[in-house]
Amino acid sequence: MPDPVLTLSAVSKSFPGVRALHDVSLSLQSGRVTALIGENGAGKSTIVKILTGIYRPDSGEIRVNGEARHFSSPRDAWAAGVAAIHQETVMFDELTVAENIFMGHMPVTASRAVDWAGMRARAAELLQRIDAPIPPALPLKRLSVAQKHLVEIARALSHDAQVVIMDEPTAALSANEIDDLFRIVAQLKAEGHAVVFISHKFDEIFRIADDFVCLRDGEKVGDGPVASVTEAELVRMMVGRPVDQVFPKRDVPIGEVVLSVKDLSNATEYADISFDLRKGEILGLYGLVGAGRTEAMQGLFGITPTTRGSVTLEGKPLSVASPADAIAAGVSYVPEDRQDQGAILSLGIRENVTLASLGQYVRGLFLSRPLEMDATRRLGRRLAVKASSWEQRLAELSGGNQQKVVIAKWLATRPKVIVLDEPTKGIDIGSKAAVHEFIGELAGEGLAVVLISSELPEVMGLADRLIVMKEGRIVEEFRRGDWTAEAIVGAATGARKAAA
Repeated sequence: MPDPVLTLSAVSKSFPGVRALHDVSLSLQSGRVTALIGENGAGKSTIVKILTGIYRPDSGEIRVNGEARHFSSPRDAWAAGVAAIHQETVMFDELTVAENIFMGHMPVTASRAVDWAGMRARAAELLQRIDAPIPPALPLKRLSVAQKHLVEIARALSHDAQVVIMDEPTAALSANEIDDLFRIVAQLKAEGHAVVFISHKFDEIFRIADDFVCLRDGEKVGDGPVASVTEAELVRMMVGRPVDQVFPKRDVPIGEVVLSVKDLSNATEYADISFDLRKGEILGLYGLVGAGRTEAMQGLFGITPTTRGSVTLEGKPLSVASPADAIAAGVSYVPEDRQDQGAILSLGIRENVTLASLGQYVRGLFLSRPLEMDATRRLGRRLAVKASSWEQRLAELSGGNQQKVVIAKWLATRPKVIVLDEPTKGIDIGSKAAVHEFIGELAGEGLAVVLISSELPEVMGLADRLIVMKEGRIVEEFRRGDWTAEAIVGAATGARKAAA
């Protein structure tokens, strides 16, 4: 093989109470895609931050094209030809596409003024290079998530990046958008770029990656060509044990109807949503992007208004004008977007866990810190949240542990019904298995669960009953044992006629 574009040699990094990386080495080759895999908290994000100049390693060496480099800031990494595209795009919505592409290195005229025309022309060239028909003068806020990823790729190319890091880039993309992204990855390979691809989806890794590096607990536990390993072997490397039952389904007695929804409708997003949900039952909601699943459940929870329909909880009419009404009645909603809607990343674990149930911890006129801490400790231990302390800021936790804290927050409200919207999105297989096990425990304790998921194996593995939505309406309902993957997908795509 040719000399690597970039190498990490014996890199270590620690934080107070946490060893993030220990003696990790890796090499990135020109024209190859390297998958960086591992559970949340394994050290992947720390490596990305070291490669992009956000963190400095405690020990070890970085070499670019054989030359030792020291990245003191992201600007140093850019200058060395390293650029990153993150799951949550890090750009400015109020600025134009061209301004975002050249932020920090705008072209200037001879008089040192910004060369606006030249910048827009160069942006158009970069976008055309990746076959992205996006007007450079368009405000970024008018773009879809997939289009924003393309702008980030154009930004990376504007730095003449030799190394392009893609951190969970497909998490919020549709199947067609993923195909477009992978086409661009193939183009980057052909142009000689080294690509680091981080994903929890094994089908993507085997489809796009040439090599892999596997981390566990901050150490490298495996590497080599992707073609030389199986999915089962990668799972065993990641978690240190075989995961034979990723979707554990408990036998739970189904009780009486807890929640009854009749003809719930919104003016534009969903219509005539009707279902009953029983004690101890897990009801799956499946559908393609835009099917209206999330919107319907947000209407149920009072986030958005409904135009008609009725809801009863334990036989009594339920009127929900706001989330506060739903929480007071015993309905909780764990949102899909944990970072923007589910938690406050700048606050600590304790503050997040008790945020939706503060009234429980008031004694007299004051909030009782010991009561808050007792609840946080109990729920945090139950969900196996990994942190240096219960006061650690949520921003410092891995994605899987952030999700566990969000679930703990809603369990603290002592709900009768809990809606879980894509609860395992963007988390690793080990954390997924823990969340799946916990969902089964909740049902076993009598909680009524609505599970929204785009992962077919997940809903088929956990649900007692499955509702399929398409274009804002329920098109079919399946009971456990009466479904097949083909029938479910057929109903979601319209290839199969809805049951009469």
